[in-house]
Amino acid sequence: MKKIASFTVNHLALLPGVYVSRRDKAGDSVITTFDIRMTRPNYEPVMNTAEIHTIEHLGATFLRNHPVYGEKTIYFGPMGCRTGFYLLLAGEYDSRDIIPLMKEMFAFIRDFSGEVPGARARDCGNYMDMNLPMANYLAKRFLENVLEDISEEHLIYPQ
Repeated sequence: MKKIASFTVNHLALLPGVYVSRRDKAGDSVITTFDIRMTRPNYEPVMNTAEIHTIEHLGATFLRNHPVYGEKTIYFGPMGCRTGFYLLLAGEYDSRDIIPLMKEMFAFIRDFSGEVPGARARDCGNYMDMNLPMANYLAKRFLENVLEDISEEHLIYPQ
């Protein structure tokens, strides 16, 4: 079987950042898939499911309610390896195009307090698996260490 594109990325050289994973055609439209890598694969500990789940709920809520990107958001969800998230947007984008959006989203997650949207038994299949303080911390860390002054090595996949 042919190896899928995401398995061809050199995860030993991959840094936290925002990368274009792929661009796909869907009819006449383009869908851009972003790799939002929050931890360095195989070097840092992975995120726990509770904080990933919380970031997923907050990020998806933020994106789907965004005045510009709300209708362009196809999907936001975690990677199985627990090092980051995938974001699928309708349209053709480069990584740098969405850095303002990512700064906005991670500031929202960093500053969020109160009840996590959708964190009720009626709304979620695992509503008790949430960790808001850790989600706040990880969003702050990603915002400060990666997004605030992002360089090309955090925007383009390593060779």
